[in-house]
Amino acid sequence: MLNPSEYIKEHIRTVPNWPQEGVMFRDITPLLQNPKVFRVLIDMFVHRYMDQKIDVIAGLDARGFIIGSVLAYELNLGFVPIRKKGKLPFHTVSEEYELEYGSATVELHADACKKGDRVVLIDDLIATGGTMMAGKKLLERLGAIVVEGAVIVDLPELGGSKLIKESGLPLFTVCNFDGH
Repeated sequence: MLNPSEYIKEHIRTVPNWPQEGVMFRDITPLLQNPKVFRVLIDMFVHRYMDQKIDVIAGLDARGFIIGSVLAYELNLGFVPIRKKGKLPFHTVSEEYELEYGSATVELHADACKKGDRVVLIDDLIATGGTMMAGKKLLERLGAIVVEGAVIVDLPELGGSKLIKESGLPLFTVCNFDGH
């Protein structure tokens, strides 16, 4: 019998050389397609946060939206999308960051949360940590308290989880993959 983390890891597909040569992309699509595995994943997050004082779940574009919105629903909380630049229609704050294979900018509506809101920041994986650090900075700029970062997959060799933890943000990861 596999533990839940191993069970979830079994359902993550590795796509070599995508989006560019040398990158081993960890694809959560098979996990999402299997209702039993998806439920196990969401239940892991629900059980982790159901007794904590959380006000909002923030999800990072785009796969963090999938997990984050379902988690927010299950915990009866609001959901805040942190989007790629140019996708939000209202007044925004933005943060540029470096990716494993380039740079990007994320944005958050200026009224997405209020001062003192306790937030869990969620995404599908941590590579270099740039996306999560940018999301954390945006939320903190609005006065929110980012209680924890949460991801399905950690790629520890890329240094992102170390960066996140060194920033003082606790990080919950479901499973790790060695290599890129």
